[in-house]
Amino acid sequence: MSLQMRSTASADAGARVFDLSAAPVRELNAALHALPPDTNATLWRVINPRGLHAIAAGVDAPVTIEVEGNVGYYCGGMNKQASVIVEGNAGVGVAENMMSGLVHVKGDASQAAGATGCGGLLVIDGNASARCGISMKGIDIVVKGSVGHMSAFMAQAGALVVLGDAGDALGDSLYEAKLFVRGSVASLGADCIEKEMREEHKALLAEKLTAVGILGEVDIGEFRRYGSARTLYHFHVDNVSSY
Repeated sequence: MSLQMRSTASADAGARVFDLSAAPVRELNAALHALPPDTNATLWRVINPRGLHAIAAGVDAPVTIEVEGNVGYYCGGMNKQASVIVEGNAGVGVAENMMSGLVHVKGDASQAAGATGCGGLLVIDGNASARCGISMKGIDIVVKGSVGHMSAFMAQAGALVVLGDAGDALGDSLYEAKLFVRGSVASLGADCIEKEMREEHKALLAEKLTAVGILGEVDIGEFRRYGSARTLYHFHVDNVSSY
């Protein structure tokens, strides 16, 4: 534990406070990685993040980490069990390869948010840039704003919920992830089509909206569902231009 963290911890009602202007990210992550499963140090505050990269990456403990400011690349990457709350914007690859837990960005997110995520929940209060949810493998992503082009590219499992609009080539080469968009879609990618919103899909969407506490704020009837046409699962010469 850093000297800086010791000197400020008592000032924040029991939270462990880590000042990244006084100690490196490597020291913060080492302290978080060393936590036992039954740790009593369940609340951490990270101040002065200054857009630094890999903040709270690889955490595997049931703790809450509040980051007060903007973060750089891969914040909350490989997260397991922890709740990482970013009081600002996030750079490329936030929650990349997340296994479980929660990553909540209260601002905007850059490219590849939630990329390759296998589980857990990523919430973005603002907008997400290109390739949001690329190759997602079970993660759930809720974006309260809009997403950029190529979002959910090769998405295999999980759900992407977008309250705003989606850019070009949504769901390109999609597998079995479920996409729900409330606003407009600039264009659909290869093998992605609009599908009927049946009752089981409305229930699934309601579950995701409930998880982020906004079920009563939006009308499920305003969303459209998109999924795989399943024509690219196996190579066929007639589809060669789409590969």
